[in-house]
Amino acid sequence: MNTTADIVKYKINELFETIQGEGSYTGQPSIFIRLQGCPVGCSWCDTKHTWDVELSDEVSPEKMLAKTHETPLWASFTPQDILTLVQHKGYQAKHIVITGGEPCMYDLTPLCELFEEQGYSAQIETSGTFEVKTTARCWVTVSPKVNMRGGYEILTSAMSRANEIKHPVATEQHVDDLKALLKAHNIVDTAIYLQPISQKKRATELAISTCIANNWRLSIQVHKYIGIE
Repeated sequence: MNTTADIVKYKINELFETIQGEGSYTGQPSIFIRLQGCPVGCSWCDTKHTWDVELSDEVSPEKMLAKTHETPLWASFTPQDILTLVQHKGYQAKHIVITGGEPCMYDLTPLCELFEEQGYSAQIETSGTFEVKTTARCWVTVSPKVNMRGGYEILTSAMSRANEIKHPVATEQHVDDLKALLKAHNIVDTAIYLQPISQKKRATELAISTCIANNWRLSIQVHKYIGIE
């Protein structure tokens, strides 16, 4: 008899092992699972090739895995397919990061359940604009995207589920937007990270001073500074 993990399929753009460079898990060896599809429309997004889901971009798992540069090509995998691939590649990391795109367009419960049963920890990185469907143990990083082109609202359910909130900043307006969000959704004890947009000096200085003033934390995208994916 088929289980849910046998039936559900995810559209995957990339799958690779690296070091987590952001938030609470910075420095953690991790397996990144990048899903295809995102309607949010962030102007500074560095994975715009994952936005559109075109049937003409569907390829075999082998062709997707063989990519050497960023493209919108994606392949379908069941949770068991993903676990089998990770084991076949001999990845040593025991932490998976599900990102995108916007991963919460999918029900991620079957994927996280399967990996957690095998001794992995799971993390989701989401914009907070879709309901978070996952296991109770999964670490949820909400990076709230306010007033983006897609017109999506930040959900209270997503903000409340967050284990950490990681907010991109470049201007004082971004800081004001975050403070308004925290107040509107009654977020009090969740860890708050500020992440300078595009690593620009002015944005970094703003993030540092704001973190100090509010007793928040700084996330500087370590992977970009050390030149890894």
